[in-house]
Amino acid sequence: MGKVKEVKRKRAQAPAKDAGVSAEVKLGMLRRMMEIRAFEDKVFELLGRNILQGASHVYAGQEAVAVGACSAISDKDFITSTHRGHGHCLALGADLKLMMAELCGKATGYCKGRGGSMHIADVSKRNLGATGIVGGNIPVGTGAALACKMQGKGSVVLCFFGDGASNEGTFHESLNMAGKWRLPVVYVCENNLYGMSVAFSRACAVDDVCGRARGYNMPGTKVDGQKVLEVRAAVLEMVERARRGEGPALVECMTYRYRGHSRSDPRIYRTKEEEAYWHGRDPIKLFKADLLAEGVLTEKAFEALQGEVDQSLAAAEKFAIEDSPYPNPSELHDDVYVGWVEGPKGLVRLK
Repeated sequence: MGKVKEVKRKRAQAPAKDAGVSAEVKLGMLRRMMEIRAFEDKVFELLGRNILQGASHVYAGQEAVAVGACSAISDKDFITSTHRGHGHCLALGADLKLMMAELCGKATGYCKGRGGSMHIADVSKRNLGATGIVGGNIPVGTGAALACKMQGKGSVVLCFFGDGASNEGTFHESLNMAGKWRLPVVYVCENNLYGMSVAFSRACAVDDVCGRARGYNMPGTKVDGQKVLEVRAAVLEMVERARRGEGPALVECMTYRYRGHSRSDPRIYRTKEEEAYWHGRDPIKLFKADLLAEGVLTEKAFEALQGEVDQSLAAAEKFAIEDSPYPNPSELHDDVYVGWVEGPKGLVRLK
């Protein structure tokens, strides 16, 4: 368990689409992947120093999926995210400072410090939000796609989820609805081989997630999730299809998380050989090697880029930890839904 064969896409047009990506866009994708890795490494460090509190599920190792998929959509499209959602938010162009402030529970964060690691949303970038409930975002993405179809503006939704979520009822109910109503949504499964500590092969009755698409009248494809341009090509094809009104699709990206499920996970269920194999297929190293071979990048330019990323992370850490205040306790009830309950004398407004 752990190693996957190189996934080759059957459609001949995929290489042409990869070749059509400009050098500038490729370098931007590389930088975004490096920012995500640096951010997640910093988050893990801050968790170890108890500067960050609570659970935080880092994305290191899966950067090519978020960056490749998000590079395939436009500024009128949307995403829904997961409990391991820092990478998705950053792939859409989130501000490192606001991200770090949110994780630190500061008032300057994206959700004023109230969302934390697992509930970040950035509506300005069309990120409808992460969720701590496994599979909880799949109905949200499907509902957003229904809204997009009704509005008729040609918008598409990317819905990210993990392999574990594919065994949840929300997955099957949502894909059935999307398939029946031909909704403009692309489901992106990040199959990192494990749901917490349980191997996908032990928890699932089928060998892959993409094969389940057939049961809901939509195409499904599997790609190498460590190769950012391959992810981009697959998602772009399905996004364009959805935009033409041809309905939903499922893209399964084979990837790997380098850290444990969360900070408390000792990873004793994974072998050293398996981890070494996947570290040898690091998405940043693979893409860097491709760009060096193409002449798009030099070692000196890469070092300079790494220095810029490191400076940005240092500024984000200072902004979040030293320069940003905690929320004022008097604002506890702000932005909270206020409802009504049935009392002995009729409806009573909750305060």
